[in-house]
Amino acid sequence: MIPPISIRSPERKVEVAWFSALCGDDYEFLGVPDGRLRSSYEHCGDIVRMSDRLGYQNILLPSGWIVGQDALAFSAAMAPQLSQMNQLVALRMGEVWPPMLGRALATVDHIAKGRLCINIISSDMPGTKESNEVRYARSSEIIQILQGMWAAEGPYEFKGEFYQISLTNTDAARPYQQNGGPLMYFGGISPAAQDLCAKHCDVFLMWPETEDRIAETMKGMSEKAAAYGRKIDFGFRSHVIVRETEAEARAAADRLISKLDATKGQEIKDRSMDSKSLGVMRQDELRAQSSDLYLEPHLWSGVGLARSGCGSAIVGDPDQVYEKLQRYIDLGIRAFILSGYPHLDECELFAKHVLPRLDTVKLNEAQGRLPKETPETPLTFAPRK
Repeated sequence: MIPPISIRSPERKVEVAWFSALCGDDYEFLGVPDGRLRSSYEHCGDIVRMSDRLGYQNILLPSGWIVGQDALAFSAAMAPQLSQMNQLVALRMGEVWPPMLGRALATVDHIAKGRLCINIISSDMPGTKESNEVRYARSSEIIQILQGMWAAEGPYEFKGEFYQISLTNTDAARPYQQNGGPLMYFGGISPAAQDLCAKHCDVFLMWPETEDRIAETMKGMSEKAAAYGRKIDFGFRSHVIVRETEAEARAAADRLISKLDATKGQEIKDRSMDSKSLGVMRQDELRAQSSDLYLEPHLWSGVGLARSGCGSAIVGDPDQVYEKLQRYIDLGIRAFILSGYPHLDECELFAKHVLPRLDTVKLNEAQGRLPKETPETPLTFAPRK
């Protein structure tokens, strides 16, 4: 089936990613902290290694001002331990001076042999509050600097509102990946956010909403990208609860929130720096309109009672979950970022029941970013200067 919109990857192959709970987001019972599931290096590493072993193509490493692991540092530690999987590292723009961020990314990209992707985040820094326009304008400059350094040969200069940079060369930031460097994934609903993605990024990520809303957002974003002479791909971030029968899956969803205290749930949700974002508020509005927490068949919004960001799960038996994913693929979705509680358990269940049925691909490999042989860079075999 040909997608109804213009996208970069029209072939019906998808990248399926799992999620490692670097920011305190792993539970057996939602809202009930469990010391066994804390965001330690050991536990988060177990999730990443299992995802790699089970054949996921990517894994999201989130970022937040919550006790846990720094995403980029953690990815560097994980990279040598993985056999095939990419890591999608969430980075809040503005935390690091752009040339040094480029150097850090080049370092990790080489350690990972090109198995690195970037999730651009533009939320407020811890302890600050700025307008959408300021945050996205800063992010736009940082992305341009990174992409400019990756493409430059020789001196590089950038003169913007937030950054004025003059470099004699960009060798220190040269990534392992070619033809544009690591892919950039980005999510956001505000006009400023969508314009940034349409102009600069590669994959637009969406949180769960009804299919008609997802299709509407995708159509608008495809048109925005076309206005800049570009095509982008689309990704869908969702939790998943898959069991051998629908009744078992729905029972597992009910069990997940069976010990949830509403006040504690809101407290946990408010810890996140995106808890008041437009995307979260849109999900909250849809949940409020539902009498049983199901926004549409097999899309259950109970997770959002105690979690910011992605607040819904695809719930059903293996056929139902597979068919729901196929509906998103029909719309033009080409990347899924999935998770479930506890993350190790649901990672294994999805890999057993659904993952083998999907026609999968690594987007950076399909789009020519990941070289088939070791590339010539200052950190491989290029002549030393």
